[in-house]
Amino acid sequence: MKLIESKTLATAAALIEFTSIPQDGTDLVALISLRTNRSLQGDGFYVRFNGSQTGYTQRRLIGDGASPSSDTGAASLMANAATATSNTFGNAQFYIPNYTGSRNKSYSNEGASENNATTAYMGLNAGLWSNTAAITSIAFSPEGGTQFEIGSIISLYKITKGSDGIVTTS
Repeated sequence: MKLIESKTLATAAALIEFTSIPQDGTDLVALISLRTNRSLQGDGFYVRFNGSQTGYTQRRLIGDGASPSSDTGAASLMANAATATSNTFGNAQFYIPNYTGSRNKSYSNEGASENNATTAYMGLNAGLWSNTAAITSIAFSPEGGTQFEIGSIISLYKITKGSDGIVTTS
C-alpha cells in the first residue's frame, strides 16, 4: 500500500474530501478514525464518489452489545459520537477494489466504536455504486451529526498491481 494522503482535522469539519486521486492504482483503502457531534454514542458516515449523490445500494450488519440488526441504509460504519467516552474515536477500514475500472464499483467496510460503557457498536457493510466512471475523488460526511470533531483522521492508500500481475504492497 502506498499513502496517497492523510487528513487530520485541526478544526471540526462537515466534510473530509480527497480530490485528484491518482489513476495508477488497483484498489483503494481508507483507514479511518472518526468522532462526530451527534448526540448519541455512535454515528456512521456517508461516502460519495466523484461528487455523486445517487446510485448507491448497500447492506449493513450492526451489533450494539445487546442486539444485532441489519439495514439497507446509505451510511457506512463507524464513528464515535458526542456521548461516547470522551476523547475516543471509532475506527474503520473502507476498501474499494478496481477503482479505475470501467464497471460498477463495489466497496466494503468494517468498523467499531470505542466506548467505556455497555453500548458500543460494531458493524460490517457491503455496497455498490452503480456507476462505471473511475473514482477520482472521495468525500466523507457524518450520517447523523453535522460535523467530524477535531482529531478525526482519514488516511487514503492505493494498492498497485505489478507488471507480473501480482498485487504489491510497496
